[in-house]
Amino acid sequence: MSKFVKEMIISEIESQIGDVRDFVVIDSAKVDAITDNSFRIKLQEKGLSALTVKNSLARRAFANKGIEGLEEVLKGPSTLVWGGEDIVELSKEMSKWAKEIQELDIKGGLTEGTSLSTDDVTKLSKSPGRMELIADIVGRILGPGSQLAATIKGPGGTVVGQIKSIAEGEEG
Repeated sequence: MSKFVKEMIISEIESQIGDVRDFVVIDSAKVDAITDNSFRIKLQEKGLSALTVKNSLARRAFANKGIEGLEEVLKGPSTLVWGGEDIVELSKEMSKWAKEIQELDIKGGLTEGTSLSTDDVTKLSKSPGRMELIADIVGRILGPGSQLAATIKGPGGTVVGQIKSIAEGEEG
């Protein structure tokens, strides 16, 4: 492959990954073409991207983008997968597919400059996602406030009820 072609491929990898910093790397070399096509279509429907790369060119593209940590993972057949809301959602999706397609192997990943092993990706897939964590935090913040409001409202309601019954008693 000529140097010019290599530079074009590196440039294309850089443009496709853009500003993404969360990746899962899989090995889909053993997956048959029909299964691989349907797998990629389903990923696209969920807003995820998959790109099979030549490792040396991907390493150079990542170096040009200032992304480090995938050097150990980029060995053997590699497909980069990225997208979704966060690395947890991506990990959950890839773990689901790895169970569904036996020939698909998760090699590792990268999140915010931290390299992830296969086990790390599996552990992340069992973690709550970003929206689940936000909902949990909001629930914890609102919990004491609603208890305080109920505590204040309770005696106030009792006083109002007593005043109302006294007023009705005087009228009747």
